[in-house]
Amino acid sequence: ELQKKKTYQNTPNMAFKYPEARRDDSKVDDYHGVKVPDPYHWLEDPDSDETKMFVEEQNKLTMPFLEQCTVKERFHQRLTELYNYPKYSCPYKRGKRYFYSHNKGLQNQDVLYVQDSLNSPASVFFDPNTLSEDGTVALKMGRLSEECEYFAYGLSSAGSDWVTVHFLKADELTKLQDILERVKFSCLAWTHDTKGIFYNCYPRQHGKADGTETTTNLNQKLYYHVIGTSQSEDILVAEFPDNPKWHSSLTVSDDGRYAVLSITEGCEPVNRLWYCDLQQLPNGITGLLPWVKLVDTFEAQYTYITNEGTVFTLRTNLDAPRYRLITIDLQKPEQTHWKTLIPQHEKDVLGFVECVNQCYLLVNYVHDVKDILQLYELQSGKLIRDLPLDVGTVVGLSCKKKHPDFFYKFTSFTTPGIIYHCDLSQPNPEPTIFRQVEVKGINPSDYQTTQVFYPSKDGTKIPMFLVHARGIERDSSHPVFLHGYGGFENSIQPYYNTAYLLFIRHLGGILAVANIRGGGEYGQTWHKAGTLGSKQNCFDDFQCAAEYLIQEGYTTASRIAINGASNGGLLVAACVNQQPELFGCAVAKVGVMDMLKFHKFTIGHAWTTDYGCADDPEQFKWLIKYSPLHNLPQTSRDGTQYPAMLLLTADHDDRVVPLHTLKYVATLQHGMGRSPGQTQPLLVRVDTRSGHGAGKPTAKAILENTHIFSFIAETLKLSWRE
Repeated sequence: ELQKKKTYQNTPNMAFKYPEARRDDSKVDDYHGVKVPDPYHWLEDPDSDETKMFVEEQNKLTMPFLEQCTVKERFHQRLTELYNYPKYSCPYKRGKRYFYSHNKGLQNQDVLYVQDSLNSPASVFFDPNTLSEDGTVALKMGRLSEECEYFAYGLSSAGSDWVTVHFLKADELTKLQDILERVKFSCLAWTHDTKGIFYNCYPRQHGKADGTETTTNLNQKLYYHVIGTSQSEDILVAEFPDNPKWHSSLTVSDDGRYAVLSITEGCEPVNRLWYCDLQQLPNGITGLLPWVKLVDTFEAQYTYITNEGTVFTLRTNLDAPRYRLITIDLQKPEQTHWKTLIPQHEKDVLGFVECVNQCYLLVNYVHDVKDILQLYELQSGKLIRDLPLDVGTVVGLSCKKKHPDFFYKFTSFTTPGIIYHCDLSQPNPEPTIFRQVEVKGINPSDYQTTQVFYPSKDGTKIPMFLVHARGIERDSSHPVFLHGYGGFENSIQPYYNTAYLLFIRHLGGILAVANIRGGGEYGQTWHKAGTLGSKQNCFDDFQCAAEYLIQEGYTTASRIAINGASNGGLLVAACVNQQPELFGCAVAKVGVMDMLKFHKFTIGHAWTTDYGCADDPEQFKWLIKYSPLHNLPQTSRDGTQYPAMLLLTADHDDRVVPLHTLKYVATLQHGMGRSPGQTQPLLVRVDTRSGHGAGKPTAKAILENTHIFSFIAETLKLSWRE
């Protein structure tokens, strides 16, 4: 053990010895006449012995380093203590009973509970923790039928996106024989007669489908499963043989009459909207449904909210980049008859909308990345009142059109969760606190959250949240954890993360969350300003965040750690390539690193709406300029070293497959890793029985966060403060 410790002692002048990875210099791809070498293409095969050996060698270097980091034991112990607080979802009503998920603190997976009324004792309804010893079987999706006769639940294993759907009889908790397999990116929608359920699945493919494969996901179909029958008898209700990349998702309308089908291609917020009147099927669902194509182009997004008879209320970005509500009467479906119910706001983005108590709408707006919640009249679209909300985010909402009451859950950087309850059947209804969680050892008043707006390279003002200990001085001494995403219209609003608070409290740090372009913080315009040929804006915005923090006296470049996951992993890696001297440490999780080939694996083809595709000559020119893999230097430029880098991936990540990170780290270590001036570590952590992130067991999440912040503390030379 002592010998091991000595070997990995990270002295400033010691370069790391990285595993040798075979280079196949004969592998050169031709993109529109441009020759691009791909020497580590063999790492694209996850099953080859050579790839497995590469992963093993990397972990042999990384894991001992992470385990011997000075603050590792204390961080792990403190994080485990502070993570051990009760977590609850909003209750939701089905039939006459209430359901909610709850984690006592350190359970690997949340448990589903049931109670007869809000005041009666709760009992366990479904506990995923009994399904695997290591907690890697997760409840990915669950739907109770309308009157609570059946529970359909999808389980995923080891973090994969693949789901197997099972069924319970809800009263007796007896398991049915029915099993649905090959389910992925699926809806689950019960018909109101409770005879069956709509779901999506993929056709069988050659080879395995356990989450470690890289095969492209194409030709998703929509089926109807009748309870008590075998999956082989399921009724195909929609398929798109001429459009293998199309996805569909079905909603059954509030009154149970209509099947509403949303069809997408890729991740752009546009869809087709078809419907079928289930009352017009004299023999029930027997085959492909007679779809009526209400919207049959990919020009805007339409989301079903509710309907009054044939009048549908939809949320749309048609002529409204910040979204609005419209109504369409199915009896007069022409666009000239469409009406605006709630117009687009002049600045704020219309977020989620739900119908409650028959005639009201709960409407969420996002104002400068903070949530607003309001109550409107369904018929007139008139505002009735604001609902009380602190500065932060609504992370849960539970209501149904036919029920008078609703719940919403609020969180912020320093608030783990407050659940409010409001009953609209009462005179002068006021939301009251239904459940509030406090974390022992964390005092929210010790922390200060501010929002700043800093200029990007082109002058655009970018919002950024800063969270730190109250009353810090701007003496350029503070380490910063700078986090970003910037893609797919995904906004990063305030959220609670115990590890962040530990970084602030015990490592003297500042959390900075930059709301860069590419996200949805200000609607479609903000999103599009960070996509396709404008993707560089995301990287500029993030680098300018670091420069702002330095200029304003919060920190210095050598004390900034940057972090992002998935599209945020791409962000981190691209920024390190472009300005390595601006950061002291970089942590990239499950990043998209090979921008020329991403569309060839699993669901990567869906991301071309944000990134473009190298098969197109014009788009290839955008991608080759910033692709993290293709912009790594062969050796140190002018003696500049790269910041300490920790890359994370997982063997069952079938969203952003591990080959991205593996090829990138092989190239990084071959080039920068062999430069004499590169003393900072360039490491990769490959987790096993783990995926892209969803459903990760608590124990794995705690260890991963411990490793990340221990690595940051070690490489930025931070000491633990009690």
